[in-house]
Amino acid sequence: MAANTSSLRVYLLAGVKTTPCAFNECQARLTEQLHSEGIEHTIQVLFPYGDASRSLMRQLLEVKTDLSNRMRAGRIGGKYVWQQIKDTVKGEKALFIGHSGGGAAAYQAARMLEEEGTVRDFRVVQVGSPRTPIHPTLRERVSYFHSIDSLGKLNDPISRIGSWGGWTRSGRTVPTWNRLKYAPGYVEGIPTVGGHADYFRNTEPFMDMEAVCNLDKTIGRVRAWLKEWL
Repeated sequence: MAANTSSLRVYLLAGVKTTPCAFNECQARLTEQLHSEGIEHTIQVLFPYGDASRSLMRQLLEVKTDLSNRMRAGRIGGKYVWQQIKDTVKGEKALFIGHSGGGAAAYQAARMLEEEGTVRDFRVVQVGSPRTPIHPTLRERVSYFHSIDSLGKLNDPISRIGSWGGWTRSGRTVPTWNRLKYAPGYVEGIPTVGGHADYFRNTEPFMDMEAVCNLDKTIGRVRAWLKEWL
């Protein structure tokens, strides 16, 4: 990737029951890579639903409010992120990387910022997230990564929650259900080791037979998708 001196704000968004140190290695790896490529940046970690000390049930109910494509639906996590960053991100590129429920909050926050004209140039990366319907005008700015097994089958149960589907009708034909009508513009499976909580692990036993850790696989896929943008 060619060197780029434009300013970039990166937001790492946690899901439910996440410990404060969960993104430490991811943040360090991104900082190293972006610095080596001459990309001026800042990285901020946010907890849209609070950290591991909060009630799991309360956090799950809040995530549910972000799993909608309606313009003014609850968006509890999205609104929290929007409130935290709206006064600091103006005029810069913004990259939102959300794990689990954080991916839903990332999309909703980016959408709100775009609606009000605060941020125009952004990308959203959802990792192991519930399926959040993406508005058609924004789908090419959103990517979705999920864990797969050795046979290429989805094996992260959180990635089965929610829906991208919608009814489609052409002319006077009978409406048909399109399960990908509101899907992100880019969807890819990552052969990780472990479970839903392990996309950003970088030590044993979260390495494959070639000693490649989950963190490197996840960041590698994300960086490849962002190649033309950064």
